[in-house]
Amino acid sequence: MSNLVQEKIDAYKKLLQKIIAYEEAINLMDWDLKTVAPKHSIEARSETIGVLSSEVFKISTSKEMEELLTFLLSSDKDYNLEPIVRRSLEEQKKEFDRYKRIPADKHQEFVVLTTKANNIWEEAKDAADFKLFQPYLQQVVQMLQEFTELWGYKEHPYDALLEMYEPGMTVKQLDIIFQGLKEALIPLVQEVAEKKAIIGDFLRLDYDLSKQKELNEFLVDQMGYDFQAGRLDPTVHPFQTTINRGDKRITTKYVHNDLTVSLFSTLHEAGHAIYEQSMDSQLDEWLLAEGASMGIHESQSLFWENIVGRSSEYWDYYYQKLISYFPEQLKTVTKDEFYRAINAMKASFIRIEADELTYHFHIILRYELEKELIAGNIQVKDLPKAWNDKMKEYLGVVPENDAQGVLQDMHWSDGSLGYFPSYSLGYLYAAQFTHQMGKELPEWKEQIKKGNLISIKEWYNEKIHRHGRCKTTNELVKEVTGEELNPDYLTAYLKEKINQLYQ
Repeated sequence: MSNLVQEKIDAYKKLLQKIIAYEEAINLMDWDLKTVAPKHSIEARSETIGVLSSEVFKISTSKEMEELLTFLLSSDKDYNLEPIVRRSLEEQKKEFDRYKRIPADKHQEFVVLTTKANNIWEEAKDAADFKLFQPYLQQVVQMLQEFTELWGYKEHPYDALLEMYEPGMTVKQLDIIFQGLKEALIPLVQEVAEKKAIIGDFLRLDYDLSKQKELNEFLVDQMGYDFQAGRLDPTVHPFQTTINRGDKRITTKYVHNDLTVSLFSTLHEAGHAIYEQSMDSQLDEWLLAEGASMGIHESQSLFWENIVGRSSEYWDYYYQKLISYFPEQLKTVTKDEFYRAINAMKASFIRIEADELTYHFHIILRYELEKELIAGNIQVKDLPKAWNDKMKEYLGVVPENDAQGVLQDMHWSDGSLGYFPSYSLGYLYAAQFTHQMGKELPEWKEQIKKGNLISIKEWYNEKIHRHGRCKTTNELVKEVTGEELNPDYLTAYLKEKINQLYQ
């Protein structure tokens, strides 16, 4: 490699170091805003985050970045750059092309808007009043509609948003996937509806919040989450965030009269964090220490939350530990009764509390609304009614208020339209990965029964985690499982679970 090429690589790395530094500050302030920051700090904090984000934007779209990307990508033919360098350049070129089409002032305006909107959403949710949030969401949607036109798309404007979360995925592909899911799952929903309901009133007793916190910390430690490189805190809507290589934070929501809310949201967010904690350390300096896609990221959280955390084998080992925290509430409850209760399948209002079967209809509902919003076929003001109509159509229930319905998720407030499909895709990937793991690690369920979760974590570390963004989603899925995305594995998993629960 020539000295000139090495000089250019060093200059490129310096730009990435600046981006990494700004993003660490932004993510830390955002975490603070969503956890412990005083309410009166929102306005100033939003402006500060907007300013810092604009600096990342400027670096990512600078003339220097453009010249370095052009030179190094063209030099790759002659100098055969290291794969990690080439991959970083390719990903940064995508970012450059995407950012470059948006005026800098528009980008900063959008960041400030979504930071404010997130906090207004919290107020609106507390008040169960969509009208408080409506003007902010209207602005978010309008700006995203502008951006999709600037970014460009082949068939549907929503494709431009999907590209941010699921590179290569399109509305055309998703429509086929979701139609297939509907056809496979609707008969299962009808079958379960005819069965005797599973009662789990003991889950709604009073569970001390400090004990819940102790339990959650114990369980995620057992999974292999490193508390020396992270922490667990309460928030309104659980999330995981990366501050830096040694700081992958998780949050959860504690509810005194529902044990399952914090329990499963904590396992879910810890799944995200373990993915990030387990990436090859070389990836950080090249901005590749991220998930291959959000669907792959969600596959890790959903695997730990549901395929492991809601399994009978998991509670064979951990149920006695759970009783030690809550002896009065669970003294007459058997492990099998608990297992059935946490897996009871029935239509419900809240996505993050939905069972594994009906969950996908919550996602399809949001996908269909977002698609129509971005296309301009429905208006923001019409969302509460459209939401309730689809809840009635898909799940046979109608929310009692906006908090229970259209305001339940934070995603629209931070501009993450296009994200929701990643949850169902994550389930599909998780089921497919689990099927493959069963071939290579046939004793994995027995390991769970013994409380040995680390062997499972290590399988995922080797097959998925360590690669970060060095492989595309399709490359990763084919490399790990030998085939492209196959929804049949999820259907088979759900059928087996229904048979276990309802015999």
